[in-house]
Amino acid sequence: MIPKTMKIFLEDALSESVREKRLIQDGPFCFLEFGPLDVDSLQRLGIRVDRLGPRLVSCIWDRESTLEIGGYLVVDNLAMGAPSMGGTRMLPDITPDIIHNLARGMTLKNAAADLPFGGGKSGIVCPGAMDKKERKEIIKGFGRLIKRYKDIYIPGPDVGTNDQDMKIFAIENGIDNVVSKPADMGGNRIDELGAAARGVVAAFNALVEHLPRLRELPQFKTMEIPPAGELDVLIQGFGAVGANTARLFHENTRNYRPRIKGISDATGYLLNPDGLPWSELFSMWKTLGNVAGAYYHERIMHGEDPVGHRTVFSNNPDNLLTESAFCLIPASPVFNYLDVSPITNPSMTCDRMGKWQMIVEGANTYSPDPARKAQRRRMERHVFRDRGILIATDYLVNAGGVIYAAHERIIPTPRHLYIPKELLGDPGGIQGWLDKHRTEFQRLAEQRQKAALEKLETVIPGNMKELIHGLCQDGDSLPCEVAEKISVRRIASKEKSKTARDVMAPAPVIGLDKQIRDAAELLVESHVSIVTVVSEKGRPIGIVTNWDITRATALKLPMDAPLTKIMTTDLVSTGPDTSILNCIRILENHEISAMPVVDENRVLGIISGDILARKTLFRLLQTEG
Repeated sequence: MIPKTMKIFLEDALSESVREKRLIQDGPFCFLEFGPLDVDSLQRLGIRVDRLGPRLVSCIWDRESTLEIGGYLVVDNLAMGAPSMGGTRMLPDITPDIIHNLARGMTLKNAAADLPFGGGKSGIVCPGAMDKKERKEIIKGFGRLIKRYKDIYIPGPDVGTNDQDMKIFAIENGIDNVVSKPADMGGNRIDELGAAARGVVAAFNALVEHLPRLRELPQFKTMEIPPAGELDVLIQGFGAVGANTARLFHENTRNYRPRIKGISDATGYLLNPDGLPWSELFSMWKTLGNVAGAYYHERIMHGEDPVGHRTVFSNNPDNLLTESAFCLIPASPVFNYLDVSPITNPSMTCDRMGKWQMIVEGANTYSPDPARKAQRRRMERHVFRDRGILIATDYLVNAGGVIYAAHERIIPTPRHLYIPKELLGDPGGIQGWLDKHRTEFQRLAEQRQKAALEKLETVIPGNMKELIHGLCQDGDSLPCEVAEKISVRRIASKEKSKTARDVMAPAPVIGLDKQIRDAAELLVESHVSIVTVVSEKGRPIGIVTNWDITRATALKLPMDAPLTKIMTTDLVSTGPDTSILNCIRILENHEISAMPVVDENRVLGIISGDILARKTLFRLLQTEG
């Protein structure tokens, strides 16, 4: 059944007529799909159409299940490549706008990481109380729902889901239709390997190298960078990203090795100017999860602090941000860790924050929401422009996870390791098959990890260099603006390379000897606005449009009249290699809505304004141009 909260939301947001008209049923599965032309419906769902997307928003549920199985899928765009890639979140308060915000973050992150995948995200509306068996059935049911979109969306784990859930998706949908799978499927164990943390460390190392260039800007003119041995960091959020960041700083001899001066989690914060025992804290985190309170009770209270008895504990984790260090690493899932105003309930207000020289964002903070973007710019004007603190934007920094995940597709599974079709949906049979091929999958996982690390250590330092270059080139810009330009430029570059061949729709053609009735029937059957009239040899000689049929009816022409009575012989067409921008210009210059794509006197497809709006980012190309 559809989740109760989802049902209430959709009934409140969309009229009954829209829900009935747009409903697609495939057996027990139900889909409400909306594209970039459905501006009003998307706005009612809380989503604004802009120059980047979204390409598809789908509300999906299983109407026959006794459990509440349903949620949302957003494919923001496919400019960098198809399919899109992004995690599946599972929380009770999931709504389409939340998933769209996350999908847009993936669009920018995948572009920043220079990956051949668009941005997408999905969300399962968690029904609340459920036992392990029910949860597994909900995951399995959602996997079956998103199978419809496997050509344009690949899921991975996110908040509320894990690699074992992705294994369930893979059992249902195929091994290469999921990323961040367990190692026994050739997957990269992203959290265990600290993939996102590797991006943070790579960004930190690159920024320390390039930071002196910022002295070109007035607010950094007197900046003094500590010697390598005196660098220290604060980590807000000692979780999968934060704890692994502390570990990776010290495990690789190529890295700078800053002191871990302070860390925080849900139980409080720890601070020691001489550096915290990161290795002990990391081990505690692997066992306990939260460590600040536990370390205080187990060590400090008993006088067993190994770091000179100078470790301070507070049960208010947000107060870590009042402390000073060379670098702050926000790695806690908090959008507004800083703000000028307390009204937005930030972790800390700018008037109370400590003194730092740079902020390297390990947690996701981006939102396309106009109010949140304005809030972000307001914060950066104070922190970057007035206080002279560099901010490295989240999706330029923490793309390590998606880079590792993407390599499960970039290095495809060999055909002989595909799960046999007859085993799909059979967990026991698949596990036996995986065990049989365990060694081969292990080698595949290692190959993917190696390639992912090489990519990460190239692209993320490159992003940091590009960020600092952009800030120095335009002294009035903010880090969030330069970061977005970096990603959007890559998206626009990919989109510019697309041609009519890449986006054209199938082209219905009709012979010159046919009647008006035949053309009308073909237009209805094909769901297009034009049909191309061809000669006996298949050469295009004219077109018939919806308007021509309407005009024929108004003039009371008989439906058995020949096409020559209504067809347009002044044919405007384009070639398959015409760029998207030039297709738009041809349509606009001739004041037409559609045209055939022709190559060597053969009709290959059609291009229309609607097709360009649905399948391309033409607004982005126009603004970038």
